[in-house]
Amino acid sequence: MQKIKIEQHGFTMFSWFAGWLFTIGFLHLAFWKGVLAIIFWPYYIGLAVSAMVTG
Repeated sequence: MQKIKIEQHGFTMFSWFAGWLFTIGFLHLAFWKGVLAIIFWPYYIGLAVSAMVTG
């Protein structure tokens, strides 16, 4: 008899969603950049942080 293992990954999705919302608010992104930030939010944050560090 096999055991069935069920894993929930809701926290991972919540973390991604929270990061996306933070990026939109922190960087004041326009609508279409906000849509792109769904996938590329770490990139946008990286650009902003590097500008702060070097500027």
